[in-house]
Amino acid sequence: MRFGKVPKRGSGERECVPPPAKAARATQPVASGEGGEEARAGQAALSGRRASGWGWKRRRWTRMNGATTGRATRASSSPTDRLSYCYTAKRCVVLRFLKFLPNRNKTPEEIFHHLQNIVYFGKHIMKQFFGEKYIHHGEVVQLSLDFVKQLCLKIQSERPESRCDKNMDALSGYAMCLPNLTRLHFVEHRPILCIEIKPKCGFLPFSSHVSQEIKYKVCRYCMHQHLKVAKGKWKRLSKYCPLDLFSGNKQRMHFALGSLLQEAQNNLKIFKNGELIYGCKDNEDSLSDLNELAHHLKPFFFPSNGLVSGPHCTRTVLKELIHVITLALLSSTDLCKAGDMKIVPSSQGRSYCEASAFSKELVRNGKNKMETSGLPRGCLLYKTLQAQMLDMLDIEGVYPLYNRVEQYLEEFPSERNMLQTDGPYNESFYEKLLDLSTEDDGAVGYALTKVQQYRVAMTAKDCSIMVALSPCQQDECSEQRPVLLTSKSRFTFSLSVLDLDLKPYESIQHQYKLDEKIVNYYLKNTQAKDDSVMCSLLKGNEDCTLVLHKM
Repeated sequence: MRFGKVPKRGSGERECVPPPAKAARATQPVASGEGGEEARAGQAALSGRRASGWGWKRRRWTRMNGATTGRATRASSSPTDRLSYCYTAKRCVVLRFLKFLPNRNKTPEEIFHHLQNIVYFGKHIMKQFFGEKYIHHGEVVQLSLDFVKQLCLKIQSERPESRCDKNMDALSGYAMCLPNLTRLHFVEHRPILCIEIKPKCGFLPFSSHVSQEIKYKVCRYCMHQHLKVAKGKWKRLSKYCPLDLFSGNKQRMHFALGSLLQEAQNNLKIFKNGELIYGCKDNEDSLSDLNELAHHLKPFFFPSNGLVSGPHCTRTVLKELIHVITLALLSSTDLCKAGDMKIVPSSQGRSYCEASAFSKELVRNGKNKMETSGLPRGCLLYKTLQAQMLDMLDIEGVYPLYNRVEQYLEEFPSERNMLQTDGPYNESFYEKLLDLSTEDDGAVGYALTKVQQYRVAMTAKDCSIMVALSPCQQDECSEQRPVLLTSKSRFTFSLSVLDLDLKPYESIQHQYKLDEKIVNYYLKNTQAKDDSVMCSLLKGNEDCTLVLHKM
């Protein structure tokens, strides 16, 4: 496949620098993000990520069994200034494409700028919160338009109908190139297991701006489940509650991970040697049941044992998986600049959600005290939670501040760049995020800082954590690589965070309306159920009434 013509800045076209390699062929499945849609065209698979206005397609691009990889040019500071290169053998990469509504076409320059901003945001901002080892910001590359168009045609017919409202960008030729996080770059010729978890928000709001008392008691995720099921997004309510996973208490974490296995939705995917073996597609059931998953996992956790097949084996294998994931999530392997930033004292706010199935079970058993061990300060969950808790005012407190900024920009539109509403994402932007004061002085600067903190927090609430595991023998494990031990196996592992592109500034209004819709529906739905239960009790009482007559 030759490099075709790519639109130049403004009108007209120009020829790209011809790369030295041959044709481009897409192979192998990919790791998907939130709302991931798996589509296969021969051996090809592609998944996407929904966003407000903009979206993502994620595609792995590699060279396997002698097949030649696709070619790209690395885009530099200008979309028309580039360095030609190609991917070499055995290098697996992921290509991420923007996708957007049909009526929101963007110029190649706008798409390049948007992608470059995402790279800078991960490189200069999120690395400060999570640490160097966990963040892979990638780079912007330019691809052959012929290759991109052929890829679009291959997967379009296999895209779920619910994802077809947005089009993959096939006109600009720009994409983000990132490492394939379903694999360990330092491990070769060994099986690799990768678990992708989207943990969601791990705390209850503590802001005085919250108008509905229920938000202090029930987490956003558990409330949103009711609305999603009502709209047909999912068939059943999940028992997963993010507060259980972020509790640091192993019993609660095990329950949370077990709930994700029972009802993965788009919060859990499992890959074996880079291929998706367990997950969920929109409102369909899991790609494979738990018995089949245990069959895939058994060689990792019980490489040479005599466990019989059946329910006992499945429970044992899944228990080992949950144990290993918990150990990985609680491990401390990296430091970061913002790692010791204390957003809020742990005594503020509840440490559990009243809607959590774990909480309800404790109440049924007569236990009113929820165990909360707390997260180790260096672990990835702790860093994720700290970034999430930049949302100190809740959307109800942020929305009026957003309106203040909008009103100011209407009067002084030329100030937009100076206020850094859309970047650049540099040290100055990061320093403003560290202002944790909540005393409103009425200034635009205060309002914008809180809006930007909320955007970063929402990004952390929607990120995905990748846990990659590979079995190793005692004499094979390097002292420089972290190792997890189980009863029968040992693993070298890595942790990564992805889906860290900053939430759009314009999405604040949407978030405000969505929050109101989620809370109102939850209150209406639970109240209706309570009324139904009460009516049943009253009816039962009437049917069993004894009438005593005076003798």
